[in-house]
Amino acid sequence: MQVSSVGGPESALSRYVLRAALADPGHLPELLAGFAVRHLGRRAAASVARARREHPGAGEAELSAMVITRGRRVSQSEGTFVGGPFMVLVPFAFCAALLTQSRMVLELAAVAGRDPTEGARAAELLVIQGVYPDEERAAAALAAAAAGRSGAAPSRLTALRLAALWTLVRRMARLLGLVTPRQRPVSIAVRVGQWAVLAVVFLIGLVAPLVWLPYLGHSYHRAGQELGERARAHYQGGSTAWPGPPDRVGRVRPGQVASVLRTLLSLVLPATAVVLVIATDATLAGSRYPLLAVVLVTLSALVGTVWYLRHRRRRRRRAED
Repeated sequence: MQVSSVGGPESALSRYVLRAALADPGHLPELLAGFAVRHLGRRAAASVARARREHPGAGEAELSAMVITRGRRVSQSEGTFVGGPFMVLVPFAFCAALLTQSRMVLELAAVAGRDPTEGARAAELLVIQGVYPDEERAAAALAAAAAGRSGAAPSRLTALRLAALWTLVRRMARLLGLVTPRQRPVSIAVRVGQWAVLAVVFLIGLVAPLVWLPYLGHSYHRAGQELGERARAHYQGGSTAWPGPPDRVGRVRPGQVASVLRTLLSLVLPATAVVLVIATDATLAGSRYPLLAVVLVTLSALVGTVWYLRHRRRRRRRAED
């Protein structure tokens, strides 16, 4: 099944959504839901129509499984690289992954015979994401958010406060499922632990950028599967309760091994550089610490740039296929 990703030409969509959301981070879910229906609904309908033509014998369950698998894979690919010198791309990567997840839900709606371009899909998306308990409250929130934004142009990124950016990133992480949504019953200790792990990975990623690959890859895989199953249940009339942990299959996937190896390499390089600086007693401006800082920043930028360029080449090849 060929379902194009929210990337390449669509990266402009991510930038626009990010500017608008930074201007009003409190209404991020409503903004994303309405935007997804307006700008991704037609593409979702076209993707499902193409899938039906390519798989004429596939039933609703099989088509839904294709949509979930593809959406989960694309969100992993589009959103995982945000490490090292590219930490500034965290909001962009999260936004791209959220748009991909939203498109997956719209495609599942199309599989179920609903028009993904209708405004009602935005309220359904908010319910499926667990933002609101029912479509009536979701629709009211969408109307209120739209009224508040009427006539307001998106703010420029350079004019925004860091507090708004931090609020937006936290809300994105929750919507993406990187931390457990509030609607799922978990203890305070578990929730605090999730944020602590995210903070530690963020700090390590400043030096070893590829540490994000297995962490976000696993998180997007889990969150995408759960969101897809919840959407499928919603459109098939089943329970929309948050699903349990996905079944663990006792086998190692090649992609997971490659991610772990790349992460270990990104950790070995800075560790080796630190050891060499200490062993050779090299200094800069009479002190070892400025040299360590320069070496770590340079290595992080080098590793991050190489990986980022490879990631862009893969995205261009997928877009050409």
